[in-house]
Amino acid sequence: MSEPPARQKMSPKELLIVLVISLGSFMSGLDATIVNIALPTIAKAFDVSTVTVSWVLNAYLIVLVSLLLAASRLGDVRGYRKIFIGGFVIFTCGSALCGLAPAIDVLILSRMLQAVGGAVIAALGSVMVTSYLASSLRGQALGLVAMFTMLGAALGPVVGGFLTTVLSWQYIFYVNVPVGIIAILLGLHVLPRLDPASPGARLDVPGAALVFIALGTLVFGLTALQGATATAATGALVVSLIFWALFYIRERRAPEPLIDFSLFSSRAFSIQNINIMIVQLCMAGVMLLMPFYLELVKGIPTDNTGMILLALPIGMILTSPIAGRISDVIGTKKPIILGIAVAAVALLLISTLGANSNVGHAEIYLFLLGAGTGFAYAPLNSAVMGISPPESRGSTSGLIKMMTNLGSSLGVALVMLVVTAAVGPKMAEVSAHTLPLQDMAKAFDVAFFFLMVVEILGLVLMFAVKDVRTDYSTDGEPVAGF
Repeated sequence: MSEPPARQKMSPKELLIVLVISLGSFMSGLDATIVNIALPTIAKAFDVSTVTVSWVLNAYLIVLVSLLLAASRLGDVRGYRKIFIGGFVIFTCGSALCGLAPAIDVLILSRMLQAVGGAVIAALGSVMVTSYLASSLRGQALGLVAMFTMLGAALGPVVGGFLTTVLSWQYIFYVNVPVGIIAILLGLHVLPRLDPASPGARLDVPGAALVFIALGTLVFGLTALQGATATAATGALVVSLIFWALFYIRERRAPEPLIDFSLFSSRAFSIQNINIMIVQLCMAGVMLLMPFYLELVKGIPTDNTGMILLALPIGMILTSPIAGRISDVIGTKKPIILGIAVAAVALLLISTLGANSNVGHAEIYLFLLGAGTGFAYAPLNSAVMGISPPESRGSTSGLIKMMTNLGSSLGVALVMLVVTAAVGPKMAEVSAHTLPLQDMAKAFDVAFFFLMVVEILGLVLMFAVKDVRTDYSTDGEPVAGF
């Protein structure tokens, strides 16, 4: 007797399940790009320096990176429905508190709470699709989730610029509240009550705590390395090194580690994970500085700045699916090299922008950076997942998310370090609005050139990787940083 044909259409209930998961992906994508556009306005509102306001991003990313793998394991232990909805509640409450924040330190603390929920939402989306839907529906379901992620990322600069200009910066956080409430109510109604996947598994709390301390002290040390806090920054970097070593020792000995370090015995696996971090590092650095360049140096209104920044995610969205399909045919190495090379050229062009540059040129360069990043990321994802043994692909997927967000954290910290070194300690002491425009433009160019050098490092590393065909397809995978 022949088997019945696999179902190709989702039922209304299955569509609702995918919608709830997609709303989480949409909020994750939106939050990845909506905050940057408002940073100059937030810095001016609280009268703080560019370095200080960068912690609105840093604090979020540190918590997110620290908890991604732990959140995934927590879902296995306690059940996806309960943890996912709980993550939405935390994210929504954190968003509301961000909007209500009366001071920059309260905003940063609220962002850390928001990141706890964001880590849960980001970690559990794909595994919930795999758990709740039949295998014949997973491809199209993951495609829908990825589409919502990309849509959120693309709308972030536009929505953020519009809300900041027409209303106020607080509304870039308030916009998450109604979406979160809808997702919570739908989730309570439609998400299945399944038994936990691994009820007897252990959550590596010490490992997550070690990552948090190691990453937090690393970012603080890099950010504060210039100026009067140089001694404290050096101490923080030493502490970070110690805690990274402790984390490695812990994960090698833990019965159920957050990261299987044995996978890094493969040179290709290690290098391509580093390159995932590098391409995101460079993109995050640009997305941090470009709003300051466009709004302060060029004097462009925030809403128009959002439209210009839209070029970058559009470039990624257009090229990532194409690169994924090409890599399935010819292998991953050549598309990765081409994508990184295009991104490096784009960064070189961005580093030539000055106070008198044409804004249209900035838009073209941003599109090229997005196109190169998108073209490299999907094959990198495919290569890393393909190298990983099938039984380790779940943890490897979490590792990719971790490396992506680690790249974002380092990108924000390193460009702030470079800009502060170029401008001087006053960058960390006064509001960017009071600095000479020519000085700021030159400092940004130095930072963009630094990012180009980092991108070239990733390009050189790729030549040490042997191209191997894998059976892993990138269909339905979101693009970098989302």
